[in-house]
Amino acid sequence: MSKILITHDVKDVERWLQGNAERAAAIPGRGTITDLVASDGSNRTAVLTEVDDLEAFNAFIASPPPEAVAKAESHGVLMATLTVYVEA
Repeated sequence: MSKILITHDVKDVERWLQGNAERAAAIPGRGTITDLVASDGSNRTAVLTEVDDLEAFNAFIASPPPEAVAKAESHGVLMATLTVYVEA
């Protein structure tokens, strides 16, 4: 399992938090999802998880399915701000 941290901005933090289960279901081979919010009250958020197949995850991030992008955007995720970190 590889630990993954995904950061991004959202339009509304409360709206984003309500969509956790739907967004989590879109990430292939993931473990438990932990949502994180910026302590400064900004709209900067993060998702922490583990994935069992890093290659599949990287392929998903490189070319996310349109339905996954649509789901994230419906929860207010600003996809242009997405940054992915992988455990070294």
